[in-house]
Amino acid sequence: MYQLANPARFMRLSGLLLPWIVGLAGLLFLIGLYAAFFASPAERYQGETVRIMYIHVPAAWLAMLGYLLVAVSSIGSLVWRHPLADVSAKAAAPIGAAFTLQALVTGSLWGKPTWGTYWVWDARLTSMLVLFFLYLGLIALWQSIEDHSKAGRAAAILALVGVVNIPIIKFSVDWWSTLHQPASVIRLDGTTIHASILWPLIIMTLAFTVLFAALHVQAMRNEILRRRVTATRLRHVDRLGAGAAGAE
Repeated sequence: MYQLANPARFMRLSGLLLPWIVGLAGLLFLIGLYAAFFASPAERYQGETVRIMYIHVPAAWLAMLGYLLVAVSSIGSLVWRHPLADVSAKAAAPIGAAFTLQALVTGSLWGKPTWGTYWVWDARLTSMLVLFFLYLGLIALWQSIEDHSKAGRAAAILALVGVVNIPIIKFSVDWWSTLHQPASVIRLDGTTIHASILWPLIIMTLAFTVLFAALHVQAMRNEILRRRVTATRLRHVDRLGAGAAGAE
């Protein structure tokens, strides 16, 4: 892992792997979408609307996973000063925000025929909305502070404070009475979902996870290039300033 701390090595390796990651994501989506919309049955009570689950559930999982990635990267930035940790955190935040918004929108579309309303202020939905605002706060910090090292430290502290929201999202349906259904896939006593629905869900989750990885790697590459351009411009400005001072 420390060999990848060198941005040049990361750029070379990621450039080789990225097309394969994108191709794998596309293949998994083709298989998952076919299984979700053609191979799996409609649910007994919810009918065809249950197919929203194949988009909503992976998006919700990736929204939380993305924030954990930001938090872990923030630890690497604050504690070990890993050269790419801040890049990883900054790259992951917009992607996590997009998945969180997708989870909120698809959840609302699923909630209307199931609950009779697009939104209720129950624990699960509210904590997911808080997660979205946390992502927006992180993005705003990185955008508002020009010095990327100071911005990274401020965002890292916010990310570590906000990580307490992740277990609240996960266990909210167990701790409080909510309209949201309890956990049905990851349970100590085993899943409660039939295999004909479970396997398409697993494939779609893998597809979204690989897509997240591809987007994250590409975003990291973009951020490294952006910082290189910024550093080059600053050096050019310094040389011009030094030249002007010498001429005087």
